Amino acid sequence: MRSFIIGENDCGQRLDRFLSKAVPLLPPNLLQKYLRLKRIKVNRKRCEGSYRLAEGDQVELYINDEFFARDGQEDAFLSARDDLSILYEDDNLLLVDKPAGLVVHVDNEGQVDTLINRILKYLAKTGQFDPRLENSFTPALCNRIDRNTSGIVLCAKNAPTLRVLNQKIKDREITKVYRCLVFGVPSPSHATRRAFLRKDAAKNQVEVRDKPMAGGRTILTEYRVLDSRGGVSLLEVVLHTGRTHQIRAHLAHLGHPLVGDTKYGQNRQNQGLPFHYQALCSWQLTFDFPTPAEHLEYLRGKRFQVRELPFSLEEVSL
Repeated sequence: MRSFIIGENDCGQRLDRFLSKAVPLLPPNLLQKYLRLKRIKVNRKRCEGSYRLAEGDQVELYINDEFFARDGQEDAFLSARDDLSILYEDDNLLLVDKPAGLVVHVDNEGQVDTLINRILKYLAKTGQFDPRLENSFTPALCNRIDRNTSGIVLCAKNAPTLRVLNQKIKDREITKVYRCLVFGVPSPSHATRRAFLRKDAAKNQVEVRDKPMAGGRTILTEYRVLDSRGGVSLLEVVLHTGRTHQIRAHLAHLGHPLVGDTKYGQNRQNQGLPFHYQALCSWQLTFDFPTPAEHLEYLRGKRFQVRELPFSLEEVSL
């Protein structure tokens, strides 16, 4: 028999959802069967999978030990590098500045040195996270940016914070501002442009058109020209929709591909330029919070930005 005591990071979720994370080797069909057979109990009583766990509940599992076998990967994050640029930190969250070239999560290549693993390593070294003491929660990223995009990424240290921030992002109550270099000078100098985007998952690429198309989703991209020289412009961009590769693909569709972007731009334009990645940075983040934010009210109205853009117009000579 194994048992779990429900803590702050576990409470509020359904029993079956908790067990799927706490005992990932237990197949869903067996989980439901063991609930029916009373081999899984809460506070020594039979319970439905839909039961919402409360802090202090005791979950008991009378099941084979094989389902609790450790896979040896709990501490894999300790192999990640220590490099981490922290813009802000408190008891609930971290804002970090991700460098271009670093993937945020483990990808198909099984890369261990990821942004989330660097964060987990930092939290473990500072005594803020121990996977052996957590039943179902691991600190998690609330937003993602492409491997070759730099800038602000938000990480929740606990489950209540992750829940609130995910909802705020979904409701567009957190504003992210990007800066980028593009070829040419967009006209007008400030505009919000609408188009339609369709994703090709197999190619990890998107297509943008001006008119609706099958499988296409509406995109709204606002840009402002901050400076221009030598046939290149520095833009500030706000996304009013959040789609895969939206900035890169939409600006390329408008005739102004990002400097360094060979997927949506042209290789010949980038030849000889000192850019190994697209010149795109998630530059600023503001907690707007027009609605209540529970325990994160203290963040309302706060704004953060990267200390320095990793690219500049001065680097481009055309």
